[in-house]
Amino acid sequence: MKKGELVVGTTGTQPPLSVTAKDGQIIGLDADIAKLISAGMGVKVRFVKMFFSELITALETGQVDMIVSGMTMTPERNSKVAFIGPYYVSGKGVLTKGKAVAAMDKEGLDSPSFKITALKNSTSQAFVEMVTPKAKLVPAASYDEALDLLFQDKIDALVADYPFCLFCMARYSDKGLAVRGGRMTFEPLGIGIREDALWINWLENFVKILAGTGDLTKLQDRWLTETSWIKELP
Repeated sequence: MKKGELVVGTTGTQPPLSVTAKDGQIIGLDADIAKLISAGMGVKVRFVKMFFSELITALETGQVDMIVSGMTMTPERNSKVAFIGPYYVSGKGVLTKGKAVAAMDKEGLDSPSFKITALKNSTSQAFVEMVTPKAKLVPAASYDEALDLLFQDKIDALVADYPFCLFCMARYSDKGLAVRGGRMTFEPLGIGIREDALWINWLENFVKILAGTGDLTKLQDRWLTETSWIKELP
């Protein structure tokens, strides 16, 4: 970690967790948590935007000090990086254009003629491969790319974190979007860092304080329940 600076890796394309505002600033639940951590350390925060699939490598090679980008704490990832959290428990949702598709059962979704997109190297991709192995998977580098595929009818469904699906329904209310079911998985989101006992202990205690004081709940309400912040987007 450079003196006086906390470098945070994030996508900037995962609303309501990490998204780029009109002024180019990174906003969202993840961004606010990173800002509070840097303030607690007495240093400045600098966000580095990159594709989701690049985040862990960037942390391992020292390009960033921390990952805060809607990353699920999986055993596979945990074998490479340390995780602090969860700071929020998410789950998968299936976003479609049309209630008919949203109401389809698993067998209807698991068909060679059914095309599904998900973030590359994400738990959403793993979910699609496990639950609907016969469907055609079309990996996307970002949520922006995935949404374009859905809006252009190049795919039938988008699998993503449930909060993102709800955000899309609120922002693109004229697109006829629907979400299949509710949260379909258990996805504990964590802060990724390199192995360092003192650093891990400090962050664990900091997140406990955020939760214990109610500040974490306030942030979750601000970004996951309220929608007024959407006007800050391009």
